[in-house]
Amino acid sequence: MATIKKPAAKKKPAAKKTAAKKPAAKKAVKKPAAKKTAAKKPAVKKAAAKKPAAKAAVKAIAKPAVKKPATKVAAKPAVKKPVDASDGVPYRNLFDAFAQGKLPFVNGYIVSSFFNDKNAYSIFEIVSYAGVKEIFPTESGLQFVTGGKKLYVLVENDTYEKKFIEPVSRPQGESIPKRESEVEIIIAHNQTRIMVAKEPNELFGSFTILKPTSINFSVVFYQLPAVYNTLAHFFEETLNRQRKVPQMDAKKAAQLIANTVKKTMGPDGQYQ
Repeated sequence: MATIKKPAAKKKPAAKKTAAKKPAAKKAVKKPAAKKTAAKKPAVKKAAAKKPAAKAAVKAIAKPAVKKPATKVAAKPAVKKPVDASDGVPYRNLFDAFAQGKLPFVNGYIVSSFFNDKNAYSIFEIVSYAGVKEIFPTESGLQFVTGGKKLYVLVENDTYEKKFIEPVSRPQGESIPKRESEVEIIIAHNQTRIMVAKEPNELFGSFTILKPTSINFSVVFYQLPAVYNTLAHFFEETLNRQRKVPQMDAKKAAQLIANTVKKTMGPDGQYQ
């Protein structure tokens, strides 16, 4: 009968149930949750890294904006162009001075002559200018980009057949935009009449000085302390030697011209 009780050994499968419970221990593995916190930290770090990069980009853009004024300062060499007392020479031929880079830009006076080839009839134009922006050559002469003033002087020889016509109404090449009531007249001993405009005409924006032809000239005077004495001496010599005006009359007319220029066209003149 003892042999019949052996089947009790079949309870061994219970041990298998305990082995099956081991997977439950796997549920306790909540380590991935730790990974989530670790993943969040890099995300914060990335945002922090992006912000400095953005600030650096803004600074990089802002810096060039500060440097822009430096380009404006670089344009200042244009101020170095003026040569108002070059080599101490009181005046030069205008076109020679331009070729040599010695034209005054701040202040200057230009005297141009227009002589009649047939007689002593002559017109002088005296231009004062200041603050030149640019000077460049044209087909007809030199153009000055600035305003200015122009004073007319007319020398009328004694045999001029149209002397009774107003200067403004005379033929082209013999007229000036003035009436006799608008000029001072000096009558020389040889009956030559020198007419000096009482006031200059305004020049706006720009003006052109024509290239001289024949025996004509264009001369630029620098704004030196003795410029008006230099102008007076220059006109005295020109009127006397080239237009045959007697010495004393030439001196009187030249002084009138220089005084008018100083009074109406100089930096301290009443019309400035």
